[in-house]
Amino acid sequence: MITCRSLIGFGSFGRLSYTKSPKLLNECSLCRRNLSYRFTVEKFSSLVMDKGRRKRVTSSTQASSSSAEVVEAQGSNAEGDMRKKSISMEVGASLMRFIKGKGGETQKKIEDELGVQLLFPSSREEDSIMINGNSAENVAAASDKVRTIIDEAVKSPTLDYSHFVSLPLALHPELVDKLINFRNSILGKAELDQDDNLEKLGIDKSIFINPRTFHLTVLMLKLWNKDRIKDANEVLQSISSQVIEALDGRPVFIRLKGLQSMRGSLSKARVLYAPVEEVGDGDRLMRACQVITNAFIDAGLVLQKDERQKLLLHATIMNARHRKRKNRTRNVDSFDARGIMEQYGSEEWGEYLIREAHLSQRFVYDERGYYRCCASIPFPEGIISSTQGENK
Repeated sequence: MITCRSLIGFGSFGRLSYTKSPKLLNECSLCRRNLSYRFTVEKFSSLVMDKGRRKRVTSSTQASSSSAEVVEAQGSNAEGDMRKKSISMEVGASLMRFIKGKGGETQKKIEDELGVQLLFPSSREEDSIMINGNSAENVAAASDKVRTIIDEAVKSPTLDYSHFVSLPLALHPELVDKLINFRNSILGKAELDQDDNLEKLGIDKSIFINPRTFHLTVLMLKLWNKDRIKDANEVLQSISSQVIEALDGRPVFIRLKGLQSMRGSLSKARVLYAPVEEVGDGDRLMRACQVITNAFIDAGLVLQKDERQKLLLHATIMNARHRKRKNRTRNVDSFDARGIMEQYGSEEWGEYLIREAHLSQRFVYDERGYYRCCASIPFPEGIISSTQGENK
């Protein structure tokens, strides 16, 4: 049984810190006094650490009962009122490297300047760090510095986008097969052509979009912790009825035809994509995408620079940024697409029903090979007529 008096002599007292801890009792089992932060006795003792050895320090209070705070003091002296303060900050696993800095330099600078300790989790699944210090002011100042680092990191291109709102096209097996055949045809032709080999053209398998992840992108997002991911999930699910209203409650089909280069000349192409055209009159799909974009902007989940981006719905088929090469250099950021355009420049990829919108997580995939879905909303499907199928 742990009581006020037994807590005084508790062997691990020197390791208790001034925080709400599940290891501390809510109240004394005898006198029912609260033990989360304080305990009350007429005379109390505390143990402090001195180079790994415990010293007992005895104090007296006034005739009436007074209180002492559970503290953790380290060092050769425990003079004055040294109360160890701790706070937990949810920063996100992807941002911890920025807080640590190269070789731990940023972390060390904060710790040395403010006399605090930054504790990082051992698991990548954890999003929070602990800041320990001997004063509330120093701990608060350290947390402000961490927040500044986070703000700067989020705006930096060094931190990649973690999620995006996608309109999956890989749901259509016939389209996936077309993309696989396209890739195999290009790679096979380049391998057989002695003059224009793969290396000379800058073409390899890695720059082709994985057909099982084929999609349209509505919005790119940086969601660096669990709270922001949760907020994004709720935003998408909350606007389902508004999206359906923007689509007039009717199914929407798109047509993919031809190829275009987004950046650079055809001889030094960076991205090849299939232009997207809504089947029929109107721009219902664009209206629905604008509803989605506005909702995420209003929720504060979109970077300021991305708020001004004009949406160009397109289906990326080849992207030089995806190139996988051990000795990759900055010069290897393009490929020769002239031969591809001659053969596939007017390719009919087909017409396809947009079935749903996903909040997708980048670099993580489900059992089908598509991006992991954090949340989704359905699009109207209705009755598909025999003359307007999913693939014409």
